[in-house]
Amino acid sequence: MRDPLRPFVPQYHGMVSRGEQCYIRLEDLLSGLRRPVIMDCKMGVRTYQEEELAKARTKATLRSDMYQKMVKTDPSAPSAEEHAQKAVTKWRYLQWRDTTSSTATLGFRIEGIMMEDGSVQRDFRKIQTLAQVTEALLFFTRSQLDILKAYHSRLLALSEALTNSPFFRTHEVIGSSLLFVHDHSNKASVWMIDFGKTTPVPDTSKLQHNVPWAEGSREDGYLIGLSSLISSLSQAISVVSWQQEDSGGENKSGT
Repeated sequence: MRDPLRPFVPQYHGMVSRGEQCYIRLEDLLSGLRRPVIMDCKMGVRTYQEEELAKARTKATLRSDMYQKMVKTDPSAPSAEEHAQKAVTKWRYLQWRDTTSSTATLGFRIEGIMMEDGSVQRDFRKIQTLAQVTEALLFFTRSQLDILKAYHSRLLALSEALTNSPFFRTHEVIGSSLLFVHDHSNKASVWMIDFGKTTPVPDTSKLQHNVPWAEGSREDGYLIGLSSLISSLSQAISVVSWQQEDSGGENKSGT
């Protein structure tokens, strides 16, 4: 792969067989990290393909499992009819899931964070604003300035690579994540992962990735999410820098 995105995706090491199953062998993104801290951000203004939406509409099967997921997050989300049925259609669930998270408002959402002790936090579905994202980033990094700056630099480099990538211009990127990983030695990086729903657009089409989605456009809003993340990281860096300056000023005034 000679595309500018090559340094931002796991290295491919071929196929491997286990019994009758065949698997893709990829680079271990946690190699060399001690007690890694990990964050998964699902990118884009939607997490379903247009084909999925059309299929879900055609086969409007009622799903009790999706109703239960909806109620668990927000008991008031289902309509009176859906409460009576104790079920929703997949089409209804897919759209609700994205519009009630920062997917629709910011172009990405935090799926989960694993801290150095192995504990996992998943309660980020109700994040809607950049300020809330900034708080989550400060929690994720323990307000460590070097790590925040490393992530910010990596995302700026990714933004440039995406702008120059022929692959990115000609592919709809749905359900893909950015994987943030760091440890206490200040090793930090960001990787593009999960391309199961990434599909090429017709030869005559090129996507902008930075405009809202309208059905039929195949726009994914990936760059909207990336811009939001970069802005939140900039804000987090400013917050920590101000805190350190204030702390230094207090120390000086007390000597």
